[in-house]
Amino acid sequence: MGKSSDISRRSFNRTVIAGSAAILAGSGKGDAAMKKSGLNVRLGGPVYAGGKDPAAWAEAHRKAGYGAAYCPVGPEAGDEEVAAYRKAAADAGLIITEVGAWSNPISRNDEVRKQAIGKCVESLELAERIGAACCVNISGSRGEQWDGPDPGNLTDATFDLIVETTRSIIDAVKPKESFFTLEPMPWAYPDSPDSYLRILKAVDRKKFGAHLDPVNMINSPERYFKNGDFLRECFRKLGSHIKACHAKDILLQPKLTTHLDEVRPGLGALDYPVYLTELGKLGGSVGLMIEHLATEEDYRLAAEYIRGKGRETGITFV
Repeated sequence: MGKSSDISRRSFNRTVIAGSAAILAGSGKGDAAMKKSGLNVRLGGPVYAGGKDPAAWAEAHRKAGYGAAYCPVGPEAGDEEVAAYRKAAADAGLIITEVGAWSNPISRNDEVRKQAIGKCVESLELAERIGAACCVNISGSRGEQWDGPDPGNLTDATFDLIVETTRSIIDAVKPKESFFTLEPMPWAYPDSPDSYLRILKAVDRKKFGAHLDPVNMINSPERYFKNGDFLRECFRKLGSHIKACHAKDILLQPKLTTHLDEVRPGLGALDYPVYLTELGKLGGSVGLMIEHLATEEDYRLAAEYIRGKGRETGITFV
């Protein structure tokens, strides 16, 4: 979500990376883990080939080893173009995982709020037209920065506003296939599996689902060092509500007070064996989307790392 991460972080403190590796090492490696687990995961990410030709776009994903894709067009796309991409994805066995609606629908500025809600409605309509699993946004922010922290973000009044806004978006579209979802944030609801469950229950719409980005919810040293347990909690509590996931990594820096950096998969401490195992239990129908990297090579390295952890865990990528 949002701005691209700085991927020049290859000079991280070796001690910290070694500590992160130790966390990953306790994730269930060994001969037994190398056997097939019977679990399937559908990995996806941006592609740098295919242009605007739907068939070439789909083929580029398959050549990259992806079984999931970001939506390739915006809400302004005509029905013919949308139908062509939908067919190309189906013919290639791809799932179009998400349509991004990045905006601030809980802004204190009425005009910004109105435009953001309109964008969410148009994006959910696109998700429905193209057959995407979900449309995703963050809940927003009450501050000046659309995705930033603010004292007003984590209040009962803002919770109620998020519920009201989410209902209005879903009710305006009445989707039959796609879901509207909210990506978690470290400083805005939903910021934990429990707050996500509260929102799901309060919104009370069949086409409201969960978007899982665990890195965004790892906002303390305790969650960082026990992130395997936290991942299991996320899947245990959100389970079948999950419609899409993001693939990132996180690194705790050894300086005061607490500094947690989003990094490329493989450069941090996220327990990918646990993440992939829990995601695989959902049956290979949920896309795991790599995001926030700067170059094609970074995406290749991220995918290579994730697939490597999958092989160690017995995961099959579809």
